[in-house]
Amino acid sequence: MNIQEIERQLSLITDPYNPLIEELKKDKRKGVQKQLIKWEKRLEKERQTRKKFQQMMMYEKQLKAEGYQLICGIDEVGRGPLAGPVIAAAVILPDGFYLPGLNDSKQLSEKRREEYFHIIQEEAQHIGIGQIEADEIDRLNIYQATKKAMLDAIQEMKMMPDHLLIDAMKLETPCPQLSLIKGDAKSISIAAASIVAKVTRDHLMQKMAIQYPEYGFDQHMGYGTALHIEALKQYGPCPIHRKTFAPVKDLLEGTI
Repeated sequence: MNIQEIERQLSLITDPYNPLIEELKKDKRKGVQKQLIKWEKRLEKERQTRKKFQQMMMYEKQLKAEGYQLICGIDEVGRGPLAGPVIAAAVILPDGFYLPGLNDSKQLSEKRREEYFHIIQEEAQHIGIGQIEADEIDRLNIYQATKKAMLDAIQEMKMMPDHLLIDAMKLETPCPQLSLIKGDAKSISIAAASIVAKVTRDHLMQKMAIQYPEYGFDQHMGYGTALHIEALKQYGPCPIHRKTFAPVKDLLEGTI
């Protein structure tokens, strides 16, 4: 076989004991050995990805062993921005779910988040979304608004979960729960919720960018970037700005 054909054949092989591998190891051509090294690196990367995924299933497996079936991951996005809602997602994944590379949404590219978002939407057993708008955030405070968004996300699901896995938060609910610091890097259910919440909010802020084009919401999603602060100083706050958050509050009070 020529090098191009060998590369094609190797792209289809995942078994290190495939007879072709032993045959290629004896091939003295530099191009062949280069393709073998490339193949071995790909296999090792896939092995590490699967290992990481298995590690992130630890809590789900333990709870399943204890008899829980509907294990729900919960995460939020949007606590820090100056504008827009806080969004929480609640996700129950099916048995056998596998999505290599699933991790904290902040660690993924926008393109990968979108891909994963659609896969989770298609394969999840249940998904719930909680959305608390800026005016209610101002009324409740961001901490209480985040908890309310999470509870709303649970309520929106068609079936009540058996157990909750929550990213760094405790909720007032009779449902058993476990709060995990940096849970979106420790649990596949929380990681899936992280992606659903992030992409849902990004889509919403992209729509807000059309409604309020002067603020560039599609570029910063409401966070306090230099571009956003400059637009605030020039145009003042719009209806989706959080009036209790500095510097929006300072602008309204005329202190800056």
